[in-house]
Amino acid sequence: MLYLTDLKPGVSFIFNNEPYQVVYSEHSKQGRGGAIMRTKIKNLLTGAMFDRTFKGNESFDEAEIERTKAQFLYKDSANFFFMDPVSFDQFSLTENQIGTNKNYLKDGLDVEILYFQNKPININLPIKLDLKVTYTEPGFRGDTQSTTYKPATLETGYELQVPLFIKEGDIIKVDTRTGKYIERA
Repeated sequence: MLYLTDLKPGVSFIFNNEPYQVVYSEHSKQGRGGAIMRTKIKNLLTGAMFDRTFKGNESFDEAEIERTKAQFLYKDSANFFFMDPVSFDQFSLTENQIGTNKNYLKDGLDVEILYFQNKPININLPIKLDLKVTYTEPGFRGDTQSTTYKPATLETGYELQVPLFIKEGDIIKVDTRTGKYIERA
């Protein structure tokens, strides 16, 4: 059984008979009222994100989520295919299930697969990934006083802002939680 104070980022719980994972939480105590928890939660079956406020007297069942390792193989028009490295079984997840994690999937990437009731429902990525810059404009050093950013496209097709000194072919570290540049690899 989970209570209001247990709803921290990464915790999985059952809400409306479906598994959810807390993405963000903020606890606040009202003056004479009870405590509330403002959260952003992700439906692990559909990938949909919701803002939800819970009151202090609510409790939840913990979601029985199994986690196993798998390797990303390839993507077709609608699905992403993975392989269990032990049994070599292949399975797929839809783009809706994966959500924004699709921006970081490259062939051969090791990920963590989340299972609910023996069905794969979502993935967890490493927090930091090394990805290659496939396109960016040349950086022009000028009269800038602070760090200046420019757009860059990564090997996965994802676009983000990088500092001016990054050029095509560079390998950079990207934070998969925020989608932002961290440093050169």
